[in-house]
Amino acid sequence: MVKAEIRIELKHGVADPEGDNTKKALELLGFKGINGVKTVKLFEVELDMDPAQAQAACEEMSRKLLANPVIQSYRVELK
Repeated sequence: MVKAEIRIELKHGVADPEGDNTKKALELLGFKGINGVKTVKLFEVELDMDPAQAQAACEEMSRKLLANPVIQSYRVELK
């Protein structure tokens, strides 16, 4: 069994309104020195295959469903 983490994040230059709103809320709560907040999705996937197959499968999952290639990038890490 292989466990994989697939991290999906917005590409550089793409607006992140959820991150911006979270930053504002944190500042309203009195937190200081926050330079930025960005949102990230993390998927943990368990696969019953060898590591090379798992890497390829996760790459395909990311391209076909999990990430929007126009505005998001992804990274696959096997555990």
